[in-house]
Amino acid sequence: MKILPHGKDEYLRIILRWGIFIVLAGITIILMVSMPAHSYSGPLKPLSQDEVSIRDNLKNHVALLGGKIGQRNVYSFNNLCAAANYIRQQFANAGYAVTEQKYEAEDRQVSNIIIETGSTNSFAKILVVGAHYDSAPGIPGANDNASGVAALIELARLIKRDMPTSAKIRFVAFVNEEPPFFFTDKMGSFVYAKECRKKGENIAAMFALETIGYYSDADKSQHYPPGFAMLYPDKGNFIGFIGNLRSRQLVRKSVRTFRKTTPFPSEGIATFGWIPGVFWSDHWSFWKHGYPAVMVTDTAPFRYPYYHKHEDTPEKIDYDKMARVVSGLFNVIRDAAK
Repeated sequence: MKILPHGKDEYLRIILRWGIFIVLAGITIILMVSMPAHSYSGPLKPLSQDEVSIRDNLKNHVALLGGKIGQRNVYSFNNLCAAANYIRQQFANAGYAVTEQKYEAEDRQVSNIIIETGSTNSFAKILVVGAHYDSAPGIPGANDNASGVAALIELARLIKRDMPTSAKIRFVAFVNEEPPFFFTDKMGSFVYAKECRKKGENIAAMFALETIGYYSDADKSQHYPPGFAMLYPDKGNFIGFIGNLRSRQLVRKSVRTFRKTTPFPSEGIATFGWIPGVFWSDHWSFWKHGYPAVMVTDTAPFRYPYYHKHEDTPEKIDYDKMARVVSGLFNVIRDAAK
Protein backbone atom coordinates (compact mmCIF):
# COMPACT_ATOMS: atom_id res chain seq x y z
CA MET A 1 0.00 0.00 0.00
CA LYS A 2 1.38 3.41 -1.02
CA ILE A 3 1.48 5.81 1.93
CA LEU A 4 3.81 8.57 0.77
CA PRO A 5 3.87 10.17 -2.70
CA HIS A 6 6.67 9.17 -5.04
CA GLY A 7 8.20 11.38 -7.66
CA LYS A 8 8.29 15.08 -8.38
CA ASP A 9 5.06 15.12 -10.43
CA GLU A 10 3.01 13.60 -7.64
CA TYR A 11 4.38 16.07 -5.12
CA LEU A 12 3.51 18.93 -7.46
CA ARG A 13 -0.06 17.64 -7.88
CA ILE A 14 -0.49 17.46 -4.10
CA ILE A 15 0.90 20.98 -3.64
CA LEU A 16 -1.38 22.27 -6.40
CA ARG A 17 -4.48 20.67 -4.85
CA TRP A 18 -3.67 22.09 -1.43
CA GLY A 19 -2.88 25.46 -2.96
CA ILE A 20 -6.26 25.58 -4.71
CA PHE A 21 -8.00 24.52 -1.49
CA ILE A 22 -6.25 27.23 0.55
CA VAL A 23 -7.01 29.93 -2.02
CA LEU A 24 -10.70 28.93 -2.21
CA ALA A 25 -10.95 28.78 1.58
CA GLY A 26 -9.39 32.23 1.82
CA ILE A 27 -11.80 33.68 -0.74
CA THR A 28 -14.74 32.13 1.11
CA ILE A 29 -13.63 33.61 4.43
CA ILE A 30 -13.17 37.04 2.84
CA LEU A 31 -16.64 36.88 1.30
CA MET A 32 -18.14 35.91 4.66
CA VAL A 33 -16.47 38.45 6.95
CA SER A 34 -15.52 41.36 4.70
CA MET A 35 -17.81 44.29 5.49
CA PRO A 36 -17.88 47.87 4.16
CA ALA A 37 -16.57 50.85 6.14
CA HIS A 38 -15.07 50.36 9.61
CA SER A 39 -16.53 49.56 12.99
CA TYR A 40 -16.58 52.56 15.32
CA SER A 41 -13.96 52.68 18.05
CA GLY A 42 -13.27 55.22 20.73
CA PRO A 43 -15.32 56.99 23.40
CA LEU A 44 -19.07 57.06 22.93
CA LYS A 45 -20.64 60.47 22.51
CA PRO A 46 -23.35 61.69 24.90
CA LEU A 47 -26.86 60.55 24.01
CA SER A 48 -28.85 62.93 21.86
CA GLN A 49 -32.22 64.19 23.09
CA ASP A 50 -33.98 61.65 20.85
CA GLU A 51 -31.76 58.85 22.16
CA VAL A 52 -32.54 59.79 25.75
CA SER A 53 -36.24 59.45 24.94
CA ILE A 54 -35.59 56.12 23.21
CA ARG A 55 -33.59 54.90 26.22
CA ASP A 56 -36.32 55.78 28.69
CA ASN A 57 -38.99 54.11 26.57
CA LEU A 58 -36.87 50.97 26.13
CA LYS A 59 -36.38 50.75 29.87
CA ASN A 60 -40.12 50.98 30.48
CA HIS A 61 -40.92 48.31 27.87
CA VAL A 62 -38.35 45.85 29.23
CA ALA A 63 -39.41 46.50 32.84
CA LEU A 64 -42.98 45.58 31.94
CA LEU A 65 -42.30 42.59 29.69
CA GLY A 66 -39.22 41.11 31.35
CA GLY A 67 -39.97 42.28 34.88
CA LYS A 68 -43.62 42.71 35.85
CA ILE A 69 -44.92 40.08 33.39
CA GLY A 70 -41.83 37.85 33.31
CA GLN A 71 -42.14 34.32 31.95
CA ARG A 72 -44.48 34.39 28.94
CA ASN A 73 -45.23 31.35 26.80
CA VAL A 74 -48.00 28.80 26.26
CA TYR A 75 -47.13 27.27 29.65
CA SER A 76 -47.68 30.63 31.36
CA PHE A 77 -50.47 31.57 29.02
CA ASN A 78 -51.94 34.44 30.99
CA ASN A 79 -48.55 36.14 30.95
CA LEU A 80 -48.21 35.51 27.21
CA CYS A 81 -51.60 37.15 26.68
CA ALA A 82 -50.60 40.06 28.91
CA ALA A 83 -47.47 40.61 26.82
CA ALA A 84 -49.50 40.46 23.60
CA ASN A 85 -51.98 42.99 24.99
CA TYR A 86 -49.17 45.36 25.94
CA ILE A 87 -47.65 45.17 22.45
CA ARG A 88 -51.03 45.76 20.81
CA GLN A 89 -51.58 48.81 22.99
CA GLN A 90 -48.15 50.25 22.28
CA PHE A 91 -48.63 49.82 18.53
CA ALA A 92 -52.06 51.44 18.74
CA ASN A 93 -50.68 54.31 20.82
CA ALA A 94 -48.19 54.98 18.02
CA GLY A 95 -51.07 55.41 15.58
CA TYR A 96 -51.17 52.01 13.89
CA ALA A 97 -54.06 49.76 12.97
CA VAL A 98 -53.20 46.43 14.59
CA THR A 99 -53.94 43.07 12.97
CA GLU A 100 -53.22 39.55 14.13
CA GLN A 101 -52.40 36.17 12.66
CA LYS A 102 -53.95 33.56 14.93
CA TYR A 103 -53.22 29.83 15.00
CA GLU A 104 -53.28 26.87 17.37
CA ALA A 105 -50.30 25.59 19.36
CA GLU A 106 -50.44 23.20 22.32
CA ASP A 107 -54.24 23.51 22.26
CA ARG A 108 -53.96 27.28 22.73
CA GLN A 109 -54.80 30.07 20.33
CA VAL A 110 -51.70 32.18 19.89
CA SER A 111 -51.08 35.29 17.79
CA ASN A 112 -48.51 37.10 15.72
CA ILE A 113 -49.16 40.84 16.14
CA ILE A 114 -48.76 42.90 12.96
CA ILE A 115 -48.71 46.55 11.92
CA GLU A 116 -47.83 48.14 8.58
CA THR A 117 -46.91 51.55 7.24
CA GLY A 118 -45.37 53.10 4.14
CA SER A 119 -46.33 52.60 0.50
CA THR A 120 -49.88 51.68 -0.45
CA ASN A 121 -48.71 50.33 -3.81
CA SER A 122 -49.51 46.62 -3.95
CA PHE A 123 -46.30 46.03 -5.95
CA ALA A 124 -44.01 47.88 -3.53
CA LYS A 125 -41.25 45.93 -1.85
CA ILE A 126 -41.89 44.87 1.72
CA LEU A 127 -39.55 45.11 4.70
CA VAL A 128 -40.34 43.00 7.76
CA VAL A 129 -38.93 43.95 11.15
CA GLY A 130 -39.67 41.28 13.75
CA ALA A 131 -38.97 40.14 17.29
CA HIS A 132 -40.37 37.26 19.33
CA TYR A 133 -42.26 38.17 22.48
CA ASP A 134 -42.31 34.79 24.19
CA SER A 135 -39.64 33.73 26.68
CA ALA A 136 -38.11 30.35 27.38
CA PRO A 137 -39.99 28.24 29.97
CA GLY A 138 -39.33 29.46 33.49
CA ILE A 139 -37.28 32.45 32.32
CA PRO A 140 -38.24 36.15 32.70
CA GLY A 141 -36.56 36.91 29.39
CA ALA A 142 -35.51 40.55 29.80
CA ASN A 143 -32.75 40.40 27.23
CA ASP A 144 -34.16 37.35 25.45
CA ASN A 145 -36.25 38.83 24.12
CA ALA A 146 -37.98 41.75 25.80
CA SER A 147 -35.03 43.79 24.52
CA GLY A 148 -35.90 42.91 20.92
CA VAL A 149 -39.60 43.63 21.42
CA ALA A 150 -38.82 46.95 23.11
CA ALA A 151 -36.69 47.88 20.09
CA LEU A 152 -39.50 46.78 17.77
CA ILE A 153 -41.98 49.06 19.52
CA GLU A 154 -39.59 52.02 19.46
CA LEU A 155 -38.64 51.53 15.80
CA ALA A 156 -42.31 51.41 14.87
CA ARG A 157 -42.86 54.68 16.74
CA LEU A 158 -39.88 56.34 15.04
CA ILE A 159 -40.86 55.16 11.57
CA LYS A 160 -44.44 56.37 12.07
CA ARG A 161 -43.08 59.79 12.99
CA ASP A 162 -40.72 59.93 9.98
CA MET A 163 -42.31 57.57 7.50
CA PRO A 164 -40.76 56.59 4.16
CA THR A 165 -43.26 55.93 1.38
CA SER A 166 -41.32 53.95 -1.21
CA ALA A 167 -41.76 50.58 0.53
CA LYS A 168 -44.14 48.83 2.89
CA ILE A 169 -42.68 48.36 6.34
CA ARG A 170 -44.21 45.72 8.58
CA PHE A 171 -43.47 45.31 12.25
CA VAL A 172 -44.33 41.87 13.56
CA ALA A 173 -44.19 40.59 17.14
CA PHE A 174 -43.80 36.83 16.74
CA VAL A 175 -45.02 34.24 19.19
CA ASN A 176 -43.43 30.82 19.89
CA GLU A 177 -39.78 31.29 19.00
CA GLU A 178 -38.51 29.49 22.10
CA PRO A 179 -38.47 25.71 22.72
CA PRO A 180 -40.38 23.50 22.18
CA PHE A 181 -41.44 25.39 19.06
CA PHE A 182 -38.06 26.55 17.82
CA PHE A 183 -37.09 25.05 14.46
CA THR A 184 -40.64 23.76 13.89
CA ASP A 185 -43.63 24.84 11.81
CA LYS A 186 -45.30 26.14 14.99
CA MET A 187 -42.87 29.03 15.30
CA GLY A 188 -44.81 32.25 14.83
CA SER A 189 -42.28 33.49 12.30
CA PHE A 190 -42.53 30.22 10.33
CA VAL A 191 -46.32 30.50 10.19
CA TYR A 192 -46.00 34.10 9.05
CA ALA A 193 -43.25 33.57 6.44
CA LYS A 194 -45.10 30.56 5.03
CA GLU A 195 -48.23 32.66 4.53
CA CYS A 196 -46.20 35.45 2.89
CA ARG A 197 -44.67 32.97 0.44
CA LYS A 198 -48.09 31.46 -0.28
CA LYS A 199 -49.35 34.95 -1.18
CA GLY A 200 -46.28 35.63 -3.32
CA GLU A 201 -45.37 38.72 -1.31
CA ASN A 202 -42.34 40.73 -2.33
CA ILE A 203 -40.34 40.68 0.91
CA ALA A 204 -37.02 42.33 0.08
CA ALA A 205 -35.57 42.17 3.60
CA MET A 206 -36.34 40.82 7.04
CA PHE A 207 -34.63 42.03 10.23
CA ALA A 208 -34.89 39.82 13.32
CA LEU A 209 -34.22 41.72 16.56
CA GLU A 210 -32.84 39.09 18.89
CA THR A 211 -31.35 39.70 22.35
CA ILE A 212 -29.81 43.15 21.79
CA GLY A 213 -29.34 44.64 25.27
CA TYR A 214 -26.05 43.39 26.78
CA TYR A 215 -22.59 44.89 26.14
CA SER A 216 -19.20 44.58 27.81
CA ASP A 217 -15.83 46.28 27.32
CA ALA A 218 -14.03 43.57 29.28
CA ASP A 219 -11.37 41.55 27.49
CA LYS A 220 -12.49 38.04 26.53
CA SER A 221 -16.13 38.89 27.21
CA GLN A 222 -17.04 37.81 23.66
CA HIS A 223 -17.05 34.22 22.43
CA TYR A 224 -17.77 32.62 19.05
CA PRO A 225 -18.50 29.32 17.36
CA PRO A 226 -15.29 27.35 16.67
CA GLY A 227 -12.96 28.98 14.15
CA PHE A 228 -14.32 32.54 14.33
CA ALA A 229 -12.47 33.95 17.35
CA MET A 230 -9.44 34.84 15.24
CA LEU A 231 -11.58 36.97 12.91
CA TYR A 232 -13.49 39.13 15.40
CA PRO A 233 -12.83 41.16 18.58
CA ASP A 234 -12.81 39.54 22.01
CA LYS A 235 -14.73 42.42 23.63
CA GLY A 236 -18.51 42.07 23.60
CA ASN A 237 -19.17 45.77 23.03
CA PHE A 238 -20.64 45.63 19.51
CA ILE A 239 -23.95 44.89 17.81
CA GLY A 240 -23.86 42.06 15.27
CA PHE A 241 -25.53 41.70 11.87
CA ILE A 242 -25.70 38.01 10.95
CA GLY A 243 -27.00 36.41 7.76
CA ASN A 244 -26.58 33.41 5.53
CA LEU A 245 -24.69 33.52 2.23
CA ARG A 246 -27.86 34.27 0.24
CA SER A 247 -28.46 37.31 2.46
CA ARG A 248 -24.92 38.68 2.01
CA GLN A 249 -25.95 41.83 0.15
CA LEU A 250 -28.51 42.68 2.82
CA VAL A 251 -25.96 42.14 5.60
CA ARG A 252 -23.37 44.33 3.87
CA LYS A 253 -25.86 47.10 3.11
CA SER A 254 -27.11 47.08 6.70
CA VAL A 255 -23.60 47.21 8.14
CA ARG A 256 -22.60 49.99 5.74
CA THR A 257 -25.54 52.17 6.71
CA PHE A 258 -25.11 51.50 10.42
CA ARG A 259 -21.41 52.34 10.35
CA LYS A 260 -21.86 55.50 8.29
CA THR A 261 -24.60 56.89 10.52
CA THR A 262 -24.00 55.50 14.01
CA PRO A 263 -20.94 55.95 16.25
CA PHE A 264 -21.24 52.56 17.89
CA PRO A 265 -19.19 49.36 17.35
CA SER A 266 -20.65 46.87 14.86
CA GLU A 267 -19.65 43.61 13.22
CA GLY A 268 -21.19 41.60 10.41
CA ILE A 269 -21.00 38.19 8.82
CA ALA A 270 -22.74 36.34 6.00
CA THR A 271 -21.90 32.69 6.37
CA PHE A 272 -23.23 29.15 6.23
CA GLY A 273 -26.69 28.99 7.76
CA TRP A 274 -26.02 25.75 9.63
CA ILE A 275 -23.28 27.16 11.89
CA PRO A 276 -24.34 27.18 15.58
CA GLY A 277 -25.77 30.55 16.56
CA VAL A 278 -26.20 31.77 13.00
CA PHE A 279 -29.76 30.43 12.58
CA TRP A 280 -30.97 30.80 16.16
CA SER A 281 -33.91 33.17 15.72
CA ASP A 282 -36.88 34.14 13.57
CA HIS A 283 -34.79 35.00 10.51
CA TRP A 284 -34.38 31.24 9.99
CA SER A 285 -38.07 30.98 9.07
CA PHE A 286 -37.62 33.54 6.30
CA TRP A 287 -34.53 31.77 4.98
CA LYS A 288 -36.58 28.58 4.81
CA HIS A 289 -39.10 30.37 2.58
CA GLY A 290 -36.55 31.96 0.29
CA TYR A 291 -36.41 35.49 1.71
CA PRO A 292 -33.23 37.44 2.59
CA ALA A 293 -33.03 38.00 6.33
CA VAL A 294 -30.60 39.29 8.94
CA MET A 295 -30.42 38.72 12.68
CA VAL A 296 -29.46 41.80 14.68
CA THR A 297 -28.06 40.62 18.00
CA ASP A 298 -25.64 41.08 20.87
CA THR A 299 -24.80 37.39 20.08
CA ALA A 300 -26.85 36.03 23.02
CA PRO A 301 -25.14 32.95 24.59
CA PHE A 302 -21.79 33.86 23.05
CA ARG A 303 -21.71 36.94 25.32
CA TYR A 304 -24.62 37.07 27.71
CA PRO A 305 -23.87 35.07 30.90
CA TYR A 306 -27.56 34.99 31.88
CA TYR A 307 -28.88 33.53 28.62
CA HIS A 308 -31.88 31.26 29.34
CA LYS A 309 -31.32 31.66 33.08
CA HIS A 310 -33.54 32.98 35.87
CA GLU A 311 -31.14 35.93 36.16
CA ASP A 312 -32.16 37.33 32.75
CA THR A 313 -33.79 40.35 34.40
CA PRO A 314 -34.24 44.02 33.38
CA GLU A 315 -31.32 45.46 35.38
CA LYS A 316 -28.86 43.46 33.27
CA ILE A 317 -29.61 45.60 30.20
CA ASP A 318 -27.41 48.53 29.16
CA TYR A 319 -30.17 50.90 28.06
CA ASP A 320 -27.83 53.71 26.96
CA LYS A 321 -26.05 51.44 24.49
CA MET A 322 -29.26 49.79 23.43
CA ALA A 323 -30.70 53.23 22.62
CA ARG A 324 -27.70 53.93 20.36
CA VAL A 325 -28.30 50.64 18.57
CA VAL A 326 -32.00 51.37 18.05
CA SER A 327 -31.17 54.83 16.72
CA GLY A 328 -28.78 53.20 14.23
CA LEU A 329 -31.32 50.56 13.23
CA PHE A 330 -33.80 53.31 12.41
CA ASN A 331 -31.30 54.54 9.81
CA VAL A 332 -30.75 51.00 8.52
CA ILE A 333 -34.48 50.42 8.01
CA ARG A 334 -35.04 53.77 6.33
CA ASP A 335 -32.13 53.15 3.97
CA ALA A 336 -33.39 49.65 3.14
CA ALA A 337 -36.80 51.13 2.32
CA LYS A 338 -35.40 53.36 -0.44
